[in-house]
Amino acid sequence: MWNDKLELTDVQKLSWNNPPVTLLVLSACQTARGDREAELGFAGLAFKAGVKSVLGSLWYVRGEGTLPLMAEFYHHLTKGKIKVESLRQAQMAMLQGRVKIDREGKIAIDNQSRMLSSGQPLKIDLELSGNINLSHPYYWSGFTMIGSPW
Repeated sequence: MWNDKLELTDVQKLSWNNPPVTLLVLSACQTARGDREAELGFAGLAFKAGVKSVLGSLWYVRGEGTLPLMAEFYHHLTKGKIKVESLRQAQMAMLQGRVKIDREGKIAIDNQSRMLSSGQPLKIDLELSGNINLSHPYYWSGFTMIGSPW
């Protein structure tokens, strides 16, 4: 929602079921964390409003882990895998230490750079202090799929 603030009460007014939204990715912090107003946070409200599948986070997440995880998730989606399997495979790649960020901020899996559609390497613009162990669950395990796994 870039420059606008989306209130919990506004989610159901967005008409996400006409035409149907099949996947909504909420990669920001705590988008699937609930409270008294919304049991599963924004992700749960989006599902309730008609989105078929919502990917959200349960706690505060950092860009160093989120960008590589999302890049790997989308990579698997483009290979025709179902949504929940794409998330699982991305999380497994991180757990197994196959996803890395080099000193220049380039993201690679199995030592092959992930590229943007423009052919440029996918980079993260954060200041990196040494090597980050992306296999730690802190970076990838807070993401969950709500709704249809397909």
